[in-house]
Amino acid sequence: MWDVGCKLGCVVGESGSTVQTRAGVEGLLPLLQSGPPTFLMAFSGTFDYTLDAKNRLTVPAKFRTSLTESVVLSRGTEKCVSIWPQRDFETFVASALAHTRPLDPKRDAIKRYFFSNSFETELDSAGRVMLPGALMSYGELTKDVVVNGMDDRIEVWERSRWADYNATLDINDLAALFADPSGP
Repeated sequence: MWDVGCKLGCVVGESGSTVQTRAGVEGLLPLLQSGPPTFLMAFSGTFDYTLDAKNRLTVPAKFRTSLTESVVLSRGTEKCVSIWPQRDFETFVASALAHTRPLDPKRDAIKRYFFSNSFETELDSAGRVMLPGALMSYGELTKDVVVNGMDDRIEVWERSRWADYNATLDINDLAALFADPSGP
């Protein structure tokens, strides 16, 4: 069959199309990409986990493909720890600062909150990340945690705090916030 195709003028490797290659052992690691990915997976779902003795969190397997490069651990906007792909953390903070004046003290406060309380790291070979003591204290995390997908980031909550917070969420109340012109 190939000899028929090649008689028609096809030269293997010169067709103009590109072939993506895999890193490492074929089929086990994600495809290498030149440039930003064409689509991003939204982080979603809720998972119960237990931190190990070194305060390492095993990141849910479904999230790991989006965290193959540097990740940023930071304070969450609630009493939790956020885990971000580095590029998304930078985009988020830039968006928060977009409409502030350079000399506005509130701008510096936002920068301090996020940049001074963040830690850049990578997942280890087992898909784990160590949660620094400062972030453990901020989120008042114990060994029993909940890992939540939050679209562009992951949140790590103390399990009972998450149960209490989640119980207060009501879709009608949330929808009313956006229906009211004075809301967010």
